[in-house]
Amino acid sequence: MSDRKLTNQERLEIIEKSAKQVGPSVFWSTIIVITSFLPVFLLTGQEGKLFSPLAWTKTFIMLVDTLVAISVAPVLIYIFMRGKFRREGSNPVNNFLERVYGPVLRWCLNWRKTTIGINIVAFAVAIPMMFSLGTEFMPPLDEGSILFMPVTLPDISNSEAKRILQVQDKIIKSVPEVEKVLGKAGRANTATDNSPISMIETIIMLKPKSEWRAGKTKQDIIQELDARLQIPGVVNGWTQPIINRINMLATGIRTDVGVKVYGQSLDTIYSSSEKIKTLLQDIPGVNDLYVEPVTGGKYLVMDVKRDALGRYGLSVDAVNSVVESAIGGAPVATTVEGRRRFSISVRLAQQFRNSLDQFRRIPVPTSSMGNIPLSSVADICFEDGPPMINSENAMLRGAVLFNVRGRDLGSTVKEAIAKLNHGLTALPKGYYVEWSGQWENQIRATQTLKLIIPLVLIIIFFILYFTFRSFREALLNLITIPFALIGGVFIVYFYGINLSVAVAVGFIALFGLAVETAMVMVVYLNEAMRELVELKGNSNETISKKDLRDYVFKGAAKRLRPKIMTVSVSLFGLIPVLWATGVGTDVMLPIVLPMIGGVFTSSIHILLVTPVVFEMTKEYELKKFGKIEVYDVKH
Repeated sequence: MSDRKLTNQERLEIIEKSAKQVGPSVFWSTIIVITSFLPVFLLTGQEGKLFSPLAWTKTFIMLVDTLVAISVAPVLIYIFMRGKFRREGSNPVNNFLERVYGPVLRWCLNWRKTTIGINIVAFAVAIPMMFSLGTEFMPPLDEGSILFMPVTLPDISNSEAKRILQVQDKIIKSVPEVEKVLGKAGRANTATDNSPISMIETIIMLKPKSEWRAGKTKQDIIQELDARLQIPGVVNGWTQPIINRINMLATGIRTDVGVKVYGQSLDTIYSSSEKIKTLLQDIPGVNDLYVEPVTGGKYLVMDVKRDALGRYGLSVDAVNSVVESAIGGAPVATTVEGRRRFSISVRLAQQFRNSLDQFRRIPVPTSSMGNIPLSSVADICFEDGPPMINSENAMLRGAVLFNVRGRDLGSTVKEAIAKLNHGLTALPKGYYVEWSGQWENQIRATQTLKLIIPLVLIIIFFILYFTFRSFREALLNLITIPFALIGGVFIVYFYGINLSVAVAVGFIALFGLAVETAMVMVVYLNEAMRELVELKGNSNETISKKDLRDYVFKGAAKRLRPKIMTVSVSLFGLIPVLWATGVGTDVMLPIVLPMIGGVFTSSIHILLVTPVVFEMTKEYELKKFGKIEVYDVKH
């Protein structure tokens, strides 16, 4: 057919025919993409809050995109596509793609068993690679700053904590990459911060990476700081400000992982925690290991001598009032500064209450004998006790805390669990341990995904079945998913990314893209079969194997451009993320990598293997039933 100008009627007929051909497949493929994102909607906790906006955004975009493609796009085509229409073969890009694709497809059709065997081998290689990948809950997000959380002895004095804090800040500031450092000891002026004086929090702000020493990474800086800050009696801990707060609010653990020990006696909990620490300390990847102190606190105890009170004409309340005002402070007035009011308290100066001897000499006024020392009416001493009492589920709780560095969290915790199961066999009756922190989140997310992903695959299969009204055609489309996993697994493996919820979301998005592209291919292959049946009839006497192959080749090769465009749009939109920098790319990369690798291998499978399997299926139908099945998705 020579190049010529089409009449309006011809243009309308072509647009209507094209819309009917691809419209239903576009609609159902969109439904499949939306369905494949169901697991993301069902995620809870931290991962649900992070990825649900992505799922909602993608869903609404796909819905609007479907409406535009089905209703608006044909109208726009009619309005703007005017003048002469060239033949598809006159497009140089399309000609180049067909010249490359045609011989490769011919080879695959001639060597069908070899083609399928290569795919099966690639899939067989990808399976052990996938199981060898490390696991973690979420990829570590680089917040750009460091939170240093050392813990020292629970009975440390205020002055010693202040001295240690100043020494640490000075050492930290000496590292060239550190811009600012600010530390605090104890709790802030809020009831939500229950930190004891023995817990120090230091926020370290780093300079821009362009000002770092050559070859230095954030992990190198942390290791250098940790080596410089080895102070006796202080256990270092390294994390980041935001994730630390999230961990503490969600699980009560301020490190990556914690082993909670439950029981009824603090002493037994502490001894059990020490045993757990001994078992864990040699495991690779375990860092910043320490036992949360549940004993070792110092308490000032005053026991009133009731038999001596009558001798001096005093009451218990009078003695307690003296102690309260002398040591704790008694409010005497209120000062007003603008709109703010401050209570004024009075107590003895530091030099009169810095030792037991000074406490014992605190004067107690009497009505008849003047002032007497506090020791005359009370026994004063220090006693050991818990620095802080933690409880969960109506039981006392201790914890062994550690961070994971230099290794994936999943394998580290699994090795730790195996070691505890083997070595910790003598817990007293009524005592038990529970793993918490990021591991708790990982288990929850993994269980959700294991339950929902198979269900989603079943739903996708039934959607495909109702689209083609054939189990065979549905399986032909669904088999694209495992072959899409090949590229996703390969690229994740070679990038050194651990399996996490972010990677799972990337694979979930890949499922929909792979099936969507496969549906386009199957639609065109069935269109070619319809043309063959219309030309030669539907019988094994009129259709030869050569005819079948020629029309399979036609259906695959002559509609190459829309398939390449479907794949290219996805790749071109994702590849720039590989070179993205800044905060947030740590989470974006694990999502994008499976999609890039998976789209690439699923495209190879769809373009080369799907026609092979389709041809073998039609040959089987022709041999067994004497005719081929032609499926219509236009209704």
